Amino acid sequence: MTSSAQIISSDVLVIGGGLAGIVTALESLRAGKSVTLVDRDTPERFGGLARWAFGGMMLVDTPLQKKMNITDSSEIAFKDWRSFGEFSAEDQLPLQWARHYVENCRSEVYDWLMNEGIKFLPTVNWVERGRFGDGNSVPRYHVIWGTSRELVRTLIAALQRESGRDQLTLLHQHRVTELAQQAGQVSGAMAINETSGESVRLNATTVVIATGGINGSHQECRKNWPVDRPQPTTMLNGAHPYADGRMHHWVADYLDGQITHAGEMWNYAAGFAHPYPHFSGHGLSTIPCKSALWLNHQGERIGPEPLVTGFDTHWLCQRVAEQEKPWTWHLLNWRIAAKEFAISGAEHNARIRDKQFPQFVKELLLGNHRLVRQMQRESRDFLVADNIVDLTNKMNRLTCSNDISATTLQATVDAFDANFAKGTQLFNDPQIRLIQHARQWKPDRLRTCKPAPLQQKGAGPFIAIRMQLITRKSLGGLLTDLHSRVLNAHGEPIDGLYCVGEAAGFGGGGANGKRSLEGTFLPGCIMTARAAVRSIVGRDKP
Repeated sequence: MTSSAQIISSDVLVIGGGLAGIVTALESLRAGKSVTLVDRDTPERFGGLARWAFGGMMLVDTPLQKKMNITDSSEIAFKDWRSFGEFSAEDQLPLQWARHYVENCRSEVYDWLMNEGIKFLPTVNWVERGRFGDGNSVPRYHVIWGTSRELVRTLIAALQRESGRDQLTLLHQHRVTELAQQAGQVSGAMAINETSGESVRLNATTVVIATGGINGSHQECRKNWPVDRPQPTTMLNGAHPYADGRMHHWVADYLDGQITHAGEMWNYAAGFAHPYPHFSGHGLSTIPCKSALWLNHQGERIGPEPLVTGFDTHWLCQRVAEQEKPWTWHLLNWRIAAKEFAISGAEHNARIRDKQFPQFVKELLLGNHRLVRQMQRESRDFLVADNIVDLTNKMNRLTCSNDISATTLQATVDAFDANFAKGTQLFNDPQIRLIQHARQWKPDRLRTCKPAPLQQKGAGPFIAIRMQLITRKSLGGLLTDLHSRVLNAHGEPIDGLYCVGEAAGFGGGGANGKRSLEGTFLPGCIMTARAAVRSIVGRDKP
């Protein structure tokens, strides 16, 4: 460290300005600690991926569930979590975090956020049900009214109120390059101001890593990709290039920390290129239409088990990754798109994001034609045509190929529509059976079309969307205990060092195992951050 560097001292140094970092800083300030928060991004992007997220949270035994007559408990949720995550016998800390989550998310997240002024949509959605009923056995997906952007803005406002005593130093566009040690304890870090190039020395009694995962770096993704799983030749980026795992490796290389479950990722199977990318390779993750036919690059339906969202995202990603070419197609019509098509995140959910309840209800009942028209205008991957021949030509032009013949695509459509030739009581198509199961839950029925032929009169025009696998979240990270303390290779806490949020695999270096029940990420950031602060201020109960 150079003696000419600027020196900033505080009780707690938080590295990373996403949700986990913000909550850590906020709770530390409320506990009377002085805080330095270092973030690589610009002030307007403060909040990280959470600022752009949809805001869904997997929560257990909440008043909202009770209001909808959903019987849930921590015991039921832990059974679902453990089954879906496919944990190994060595995953003791991840399982401890999983149990901590289901037992405490009501008070630690739901009640805490309500007290901060956050509200939820008045319904609970049912996602990740599992292909064989091994996922969420009851609906648990709570959506923040205002999306996750409202969550970030609310907590930043609280952070600003707490910083009135000059206890907070906030550094944007600064990158931490190394941690410092003194007398065997982590004692701060060295950072670079990425606008001026100047060095900053950050002294602190406690350092908290909140730098996110590795999925913003495709190099890291590919290096850690499990050898027994298919990997596509190209992918989109749904995280951020700053989520590159550099801090993980620094802790592992210099402090003997442990990176675990680095190959477990929560990617999505249906992304397409952002029409106005924020960075190179930026993709949007859709919420795939259940009623769309999911096709391979030749326009043939992927099977024999059809690909349908809402049951097992991990499985969907593997099926997409094993295809001959790194893209698939969603084939649907305007009727389906208006009711079912959605894009994950705050950016394309304006009615929820901006709290426009009448408009939200109107689009829910009459269809979101606005979004469909927007994508028709803006996205080169979103193709619309009045007939199958014209649609085929557009699909081939987009991929610069002759992969799809109009005859094949027409046969695919005809084969599906034949299910309806004998009326509405004799369906035996597995996709239709899954749709009918989904529609039994009222919130899903509002957003899922009643099964009908793709060539139904008045339902057109046809739509084809080119989809690619898109990276999103890391399920693994630095190994931590239930106090969010980073553990070394001997399983002992590294003095003065904590890790929270995605960087810690949302607790224990991989609290979700191989698969998430979805919506566990934002709450995981909050719970690991609050656990860290309790330990830091000495109020944690072992």
